Amino acid sequence: MLFLYCVFLVCSLAMLTAGIIEQRRHDRCLDRIPSRVLVNGIRGKSSITRLCAGALRGGGLVTVAKTTGTAARFIHPDATEEPVYRKFGIANIVEQIGIVRRAAAYRPHALVIECMAVMPALQETNQTKLIKSTIGVLCNVREDHLAEMGPTLDDVARSLCRSMPHHGICVTAERDRLHILREEADARDCELIAVDPESITDEEMRGFSWITFKENVAIALAVAELLGVSRQDALRGMWDAPPDPGVLSVDRLLTPDGRRLRFANVFAANDPESTLMNIRQLLAQQAIAEPLHVVINCRPDRVERNGQMGAIVPDIAPERVFLIGHPTRSAYDALPREWRDRVTDLGGARDADDLLASILELTGADDALVAIGNIHGQGELLIEKLHELDRDTSAPESAEPTPPEAPEVPVGFPPDGSWATPTGAPHGGAFEEPYAGGPFAAPYASPNDSPAGAPSAYDYGGHR
Repeated sequence: MLFLYCVFLVCSLAMLTAGIIEQRRHDRCLDRIPSRVLVNGIRGKSSITRLCAGALRGGGLVTVAKTTGTAARFIHPDATEEPVYRKFGIANIVEQIGIVRRAAAYRPHALVIECMAVMPALQETNQTKLIKSTIGVLCNVREDHLAEMGPTLDDVARSLCRSMPHHGICVTAERDRLHILREEADARDCELIAVDPESITDEEMRGFSWITFKENVAIALAVAELLGVSRQDALRGMWDAPPDPGVLSVDRLLTPDGRRLRFANVFAANDPESTLMNIRQLLAQQAIAEPLHVVINCRPDRVERNGQMGAIVPDIAPERVFLIGHPTRSAYDALPREWRDRVTDLGGARDADDLLASILELTGADDALVAIGNIHGQGELLIEKLHELDRDTSAPESAEPTPPEAPEVPVGFPPDGSWATPTGAPHGGAFEEPYAGGPFAAPYASPNDSPAGAPSAYDYGGHR
């Protein structure tokens, strides 16, 4: 027994020593990255990560980024990207150690990284041990992951705040629960900056060739201002930034019988509030138009979410509702009775060809098809079949406008520029220069500048 106790003690000491050595090695990598931006929230994290990275690149800062959302990507300083390799396809926050090590090899000015933790304790570990961000982003508080962070939205807000940097800065576009964020920020001696989406003009939004939101752009501009990048340079960098594979998009398609169809992929916004906001955004930008048809994809492990999608059908007011996946009953039961006569239940056993044919049979010419819920399962099959349809090139393309000259005065910031230091680095830290023969000395061996099969965004005359 004494022998086994000694073996256990020696192994424990060895593991403790290895952990201390690994943490110190990781901390040295973090020290080589003067500015670290950790993006957290419920919706839009991947898009904001790309926007922040683009804004910093626009200001000439060597910037590495990593997204986690629809498709995890490592984004190099020249904006090329590659998929993040995961053993057995399983995501684990420990992968952030390898990401930081790769990023530190570039000696970058900044690392912009999306928070990949959901459990509150892991969110805190991600911040205090793995990233140690100097600038935090908490984009919004929405109704999702209630089992892990809830049960109430106030609980979700406090859980997300665990990724705030102590003695740092946090940028947010959240309004409804801003008072909770302020309380949590004060407890961490963290300066909270609340951005105003209305500070972004419609002309500036037209510079994007893909669909994003003013809240996201305002956050990225705030982060760029904190790191000394002018508004004009930041906007140009964001306009040139490649979109996320899961970005809100609209495809103009031709059905096999020659009818025009606009397909809006809103699967990525799989909570009710974000779904409605995305659809209204598309309607306001005339990317889609009525009559609308809605596809709700149901999943057996998201029964509550299926019901939430059914409940918002009256707010969308579609001509017809298609239920796919399983169990469709969970969405059907949540529909108000007066809307149930518009439902076509296609179930979860149809093959892709039959699924698409059944939907197209009940749509008319120039209709819009909006897909909501969660993409996995039947949703993925439907997307694949829709991408096989011919593109509609009959609509005349509008002339692409020259991107607007953005004013140099940062909107929503104090006129004395007190949120940025003279060097442009947070907390007065000077930026390091890239090492000789560094990130741009040789071409990257990146397998994909733009992920194959990514849906093309609806083109409304944006800057490319």
